[in-house]
Amino acid sequence: MHLEGSCHCGSIKFSLEADSPVPFMRCYCSICRKTAGAGGYAINLGGLTHTMKVKGKRHLRIYRAKLPDKDGQGRHKSSGRRYFCVKCGSALWLWDPTWPDLVHPHASAIDTPLPVPPEQVHCMVGSKASWVEIEGKPQSPRFDEYPDMSLAQWHDAHGLP
Repeated sequence: MHLEGSCHCGSIKFSLEADSPVPFMRCYCSICRKTAGAGGYAINLGGLTHTMKVKGKRHLRIYRAKLPDKDGQGRHKSSGRRYFCVKCGSALWLWDPTWPDLVHPHASAIDTPLPVPPEQVHCMVGSKASWVEIEGKPQSPRFDEYPDMSLAQWHDAHGLP
């Protein structure tokens, strides 16, 4: 599916082809929540890096979160790069060199009408803020961390584009 997106002030516009365009997974991790999720979560889509076109690149900045080391003694930078507009602060997409062919635009930055998901999946619930109530149906899948299924696998399992 072809997606068009932008920041709030319009300084950055982007487009890409998305193989996983249905906004179904809500991430409650502290990084998504604090950088892109005023409701206590963020929703990321799955797109193809090589199709991405960006106008207004001079207004882009990158944030790399600091994460605790496995031993809990120090911190290191996440490999994930969270792109945002320096003028208005809009969170736009995540790209990680670990999976260079994939880019994950925030559903909130997409201007193209998106399909309604058949269900909501809630991930990183173990990291959610205490004030956040998980919305949706009680039978909606919930995971303390990440589910074993990728965005693309979820779309395939539900017969979606």
